[in-house]
Amino acid sequence: MRRTLLSCALLLAAGHAAASTAWVSNEKDNSLSLIDMQTLKVTDTLPVGQRPRGLLLSHDNKLLYICASDSDRVQVMDVATRKIIKELPSGKDPEQFALHPNNRWLYVSNEDDALVTVIDTETSKVLGQISVGVEPEGMAVSPDGKWAVNTSETTNMLHWIDTSTQTLADNTLVDQRPRFVEFNPDGSQLWASAEIGGTVTILDVASRKTLKTLTFQIKGVHPDKVQPVGIKLSADGKYGFVALGPANHVAVIDAKTFEIVDYLLVGRRVWQMSFTPDQRQLLATNGVSGDVSVIDVDSLKVTKSVKVGRYPWGVVVTP
Repeated sequence: MRRTLLSCALLLAAGHAAASTAWVSNEKDNSLSLIDMQTLKVTDTLPVGQRPRGLLLSHDNKLLYICASDSDRVQVMDVATRKIIKELPSGKDPEQFALHPNNRWLYVSNEDDALVTVIDTETSKVLGQISVGVEPEGMAVSPDGKWAVNTSETTNMLHWIDTSTQTLADNTLVDQRPRFVEFNPDGSQLWASAEIGGTVTILDVASRKTLKTLTFQIKGVHPDKVQPVGIKLSADGKYGFVALGPANHVAVIDAKTFEIVDYLLVGRRVWQMSFTPDQRQLLATNGVSGDVSVIDVDSLKVTKSVKVGRYPWGVVVTP
């Protein structure tokens, strides 16, 4: 009986692992690469719009939103069928986006127009457009849904949008060329990367005050190559991970003390990252080397490199 129960458990575990899929946007191939997270092999390549960048899952994992930047559209793919089912009026050059906890309002940064476009994903209607700084890129929505925050690369600011009114409420000056923002799990902190400044600013959300400015020094890497972009914070509050662009490393930060724990060597020009659903692995897209690095979160080791398309940028993982 014990052996039968063990066999059933192993089969269930294997089935769950086989169902986990990473979706990677390839900027120069206008495609998505799909990676089976059990075998760590590409199982499918799907054509999408021009220059796909940001990827985002609906909160129920049924829909995949795709920033087709050069198509000036956000495409919506049905995860089950792997088919594009509609396109949303995103505004020009959508770069990144964030979904409100209501699973309905999508906040899209429009780099060419210095705007954030708010879309109702159910009706496909534009709820509003908010003027922000020059070259908006990063987007995040707080866990409580109160704030949407956008980064402007040229203005060097974070823009705080009140989601109850869809209006700009505040601006925070940060370091040069902010590219990405991420709220911590309880929404008390906001982490913002500055690509040219070479820093990550950690802010207290309630006061907008800076708690810490992180700088990075990697042995054998010129400081000019340290260009922070993507950020991921673990759900348990233990680690923060920062993709350092052409430095070809991911920095590991103790999310409680803000001390740098390690630097992990990955592929060339690391862009964005995503956890697997169990948070045991972290995937990092490497644009120039055209691959995805697989990081074991427990051991903080890079365990695998998976070749995908040309210039991989965004990544998400479905169960």
